[in-house]
Amino acid sequence: MEVIGLERRLAYLKRIVEEAPFDQTEVVLLTEDSSLTRFAHSTVHQHVAERNATLILRGIFNKRIVVLASNLFPPSSVENLFEKALLIAKIQPPHEEFLSLPGPKPIPEVKTYFEEMERLTPRKKVETLKKLFQKVKGKGLHASGSFSNGVVELFVLNSLGVEAYQKYSDLVFHLIVHDHDGSGYASFVSRNPSSLDIESLAQEATERVRRVPEITIEPGEYEAILEPYAVAELLSLLGYLGFHALAFQEKRSFFCNRLGERMVDERVTIYDDGSDLEGLPIPFDFEGVPKKKIVFFDSGVARGLTYDSLTAGKEGKESTGHALMAPNTEGPIPINLFMEGGESTLKEMVRSVRKGIYVTRFHYTNVVGPMRAVLTGMTRDGTFLIEEGEIKMPVKNLRFTESVLKLLSRVKSVSKERKLCSEGTVYNRRFITGVVAPALHVDGFYFSGVSQL
Repeated sequence: MEVIGLERRLAYLKRIVEEAPFDQTEVVLLTEDSSLTRFAHSTVHQHVAERNATLILRGIFNKRIVVLASNLFPPSSVENLFEKALLIAKIQPPHEEFLSLPGPKPIPEVKTYFEEMERLTPRKKVETLKKLFQKVKGKGLHASGSFSNGVVELFVLNSLGVEAYQKYSDLVFHLIVHDHDGSGYASFVSRNPSSLDIESLAQEATERVRRVPEITIEPGEYEAILEPYAVAELLSLLGYLGFHALAFQEKRSFFCNRLGERMVDERVTIYDDGSDLEGLPIPFDFEGVPKKKIVFFDSGVARGLTYDSLTAGKEGKESTGHALMAPNTEGPIPINLFMEGGESTLKEMVRSVRKGIYVTRFHYTNVVGPMRAVLTGMTRDGTFLIEEGEIKMPVKNLRFTESVLKLLSRVKSVSKERKLCSEGTVYNRRFITGVVAPALHVDGFYFSGVSQL
């Protein structure tokens, strides 16, 4: 799509809504200007950039819901979308539980865009990476990872009067520092590129490389310290599995028949908040509904669920502002997760462990049992043995198989410090989300195997 002014784009989308031959119509436009730099063994080996725009048309015709997408924008292409949508609607069964698209509501003003992102060129990124390479080279190490940044604009309009617009910037930096004995990880994500501190990021990753061969330990249940990277991974999957209304309505959520019950330790409070600037704020969802703060665990007690217009309509409720981009078969998954911090420092938590495992992050985590939130995955880039309150030898990567709910019932302490973590995106449409997580000290974590790699 050619670069045109904001008012012209809004007028273009309004015209589509007005001319659409449906009972109700929704139009979403997502534009992205994305840049990715990859580096390996302290050498930049790839720059890629993408500029794209995607139009998603959702039409409701006699309760039949049709979704079509295009990145072609001439009037003839839009008319073609209308024709295809009507043809599809005729052969589709009605969605009897659908009530209506949402109407307009006031959207809070939240700063999500920093113009400095527009000036972050590939040349400037390489200059930053040179400083990183020099720092790790001085310690006899190499750096690998990715440095991604972008600007996204989101428009949501519908035939009931919703008109929502927001511009986003984001930067995601993943770093692995390594030698032949081991590796250390650190990452950074922010909407403000000026807050990237490459020196401290390099220091964080470098401290996890111990320069001695890894030892092998027997699988089993250990006390464990989980860094925020590891905790964020677990929380993200909890949100996917059970914090949203679709999973609850389909009776596949661990919250089924347990709302109002204490399910995990009282130190655990987990919520979703799209306006909290400590995270990656997103003020409204992909239906143009302002996001509400939803608490899932309140001092260990199961409390709330996230809704979009479809799941809310089934229960006669209002959407909480958690619709994802249509077509969405996954449900209104929370994408601004937070866990409240505690009263301990990370050092204090380590000192309290007689024998245990220190985990920096997890890798290749998958679901084993959704109703009990059982996950399996591997530790990676900084796994250590803790003995008598001190981090000792690096440990060969371990496979874990554990229920996150059981894990959260065994929490001994929660760190004061929290970190914003994000996987970022490389292959999908750019829309970065994040989790703000503390470190956890848990009384028992089950490691089921040892990596042979």
